[in-house]
Amino acid sequence: MKKATDATSYFFVDESGDPTFYDRYGNFIVGNEGISKILILGFIKTSDPKPIRQRLFQLQEEIRNDKYLQGIPSLQKSLVAFHAKDDCPEVRERVFKAIIDLDFSAEVFVARKIQNIFSVRHHRNEGEFYDDLVTKLFENKLHLAKNNEVYFAVRGTSVRQAPLEHALKNAVKLFETKWNTKVETITKVSPQSPSGEPCLQVIDYVNWAIQRAFVKHEDRFYRFIEDKVSYLVDIYDTDKYPKNFYNRKSNRFDVSKISPL
Repeated sequence: MKKATDATSYFFVDESGDPTFYDRYGNFIVGNEGISKILILGFIKTSDPKPIRQRLFQLQEEIRNDKYLQGIPSLQKSLVAFHAKDDCPEVRERVFKAIIDLDFSAEVFVARKIQNIFSVRHHRNEGEFYDDLVTKLFENKLHLAKNNEVYFAVRGTSVRQAPLEHALKNAVKLFETKWNTKVETITKVSPQSPSGEPCLQVIDYVNWAIQRAFVKHEDRFYRFIEDKVSYLVDIYDTDKYPKNFYNRKSNRFDVSKISPL
């Protein structure tokens, strides 16, 4: 086991999809219009977020001053914060080309929304489902640097800082139990809007590329950034176990490898 370095690791966490399984009447609605079949949770990790922030601010200024893009309806939102789902194709291309040159690595968990697993493991509780995914994502990550700063994307008025902190503590406990050791590192959790923290816009783009691959089998966006993704887990694709854990070295992700949603 590696000893913690005397450094700070920065994690920027966002999701794609939703944790919804049932409507208010108790009907199972996964896959219905507007309800995703998967929840994606991922982070980018970096030792220095400043260059990432600076590059995205610079890109926004380049776009703001580009006459070719003037008049595109979504442009004003893009100039507040890049959001892959809403950005126009011209802006999306520029963001993808910018982020592949930035210094970060991404790790992502994809959770299929399977009714039986949700009922038994998560007690039909959407919060448990989400927080369990947070725990899995960070189980082997928070012992490597003495200081960890974790920024979670917050949109609208939803803030769940206490449950997220609890999920991260569970991740540390699982690691300690697994390796019979004590983790002495410090972890700070900060909810932040993507407009206030540009690094969250990067993981939004990574998640979107993965979502397109899983849902639409359109992998050209993922192929473009795949060298930035060090670990991708299709956690509940049990038919493919143990080949549902993808990495850059021994088991590269390909849409042909996954089970149908």
